[in-house]
Amino acid sequence: MPQEVSVHSGFYLQNQIADITLTSLSFATGVKGHIYVSWLHPFKEQMLVVIGDRRMAVFDDVSADRKLVLYPHQIDGIERLPVVSKAEGQVVPLETAEPLKNACAHFLDCIRSRQTPQTDGNEGLGVLEVLQACRRSLDRGGAPVKLSDSGRRQLPYFIHETAVIDQPSQIGAGTKIWHFSHILKDCRIGENCNIGQNVVIGPGVTLGRGCKVQNNVSVYPGVTLEDNVFCGPSMVFTNVFNPRAHIPRMHEVRPTLVKTGASIGANATIVCGVTIGRYAFIGAGAVVTRSVADYALVMGNPARQKGWMCSCGNKLNHQLQCVACGKQFDWQGEEIAPCD
Repeated sequence: MPQEVSVHSGFYLQNQIADITLTSLSFATGVKGHIYVSWLHPFKEQMLVVIGDRRMAVFDDVSADRKLVLYPHQIDGIERLPVVSKAEGQVVPLETAEPLKNACAHFLDCIRSRQTPQTDGNEGLGVLEVLQACRRSLDRGGAPVKLSDSGRRQLPYFIHETAVIDQPSQIGAGTKIWHFSHILKDCRIGENCNIGQNVVIGPGVTLGRGCKVQNNVSVYPGVTLEDNVFCGPSMVFTNVFNPRAHIPRMHEVRPTLVKTGASIGANATIVCGVTIGRYAFIGAGAVVTRSVADYALVMGNPARQKGWMCSCGNKLNHQLQCVACGKQFDWQGEEIAPCD
């Protein structure tokens, strides 16, 4: 969503209806967008131009054989002046289809499969919010209007402008997803989770409530996190036991389960196919090659048990007591003996 819009116009045929408008949109990332519309032009034009740091793309919906063209132009600094080196445009083949027919077919597919459409009601609401802000700017003679001034509805979760959320996905209320993270399709993320920077989740991964996934972590298919799981910075989940770059093995994915309250330290590696027990604690840099018991503390490569942990995150003494919160661990059916 843009942060701010402004609209300048010209009225020639009727006083109340603009014949020409130029809309400027400002985004939090620094990107600018400009939309020019004219009822008075003597020809039909429907064109989208995207200017990137390495290429430029032109989508011309009116053209029959050059609908999408990439221009690898370069801009070099010569004697402190920008010099453009133009290159031949590269036509990108597109499948010929009727857009409205495809949109209707996708809508029907979503009804049958109960999937979230690529452009759902929230997308439509966003378009209306931008148009409403444009209308206000038009009425004010082109004065900038912030989207917060247009009554924009707040989502129940936070997504940073640089994060990417593929649909369909479910995100719980109170969850925060930070810079440059990517949530792939069919993921389910519970309430009040905190997803750090440069995190990749999915596709088809489930996170419970209250999970914290720190920076530079990838949670791939086959991994499930229950409630209140902590994943430290740069820790690693594997999903294939014996990967080779030249041999596809995604059909051999081994499921990994991290149970409620478990903590995994920074730079630890969890080899696929194991279960991390409730409130277990994986030390930083550990390599876990086999399942870990509830409340166990493991360290090293390969990881070995070094004690027992309380649910509050402190190590138990030899009497299985937590000196921090005073809990005494001695349960029927879940007895824990002190480590040697």
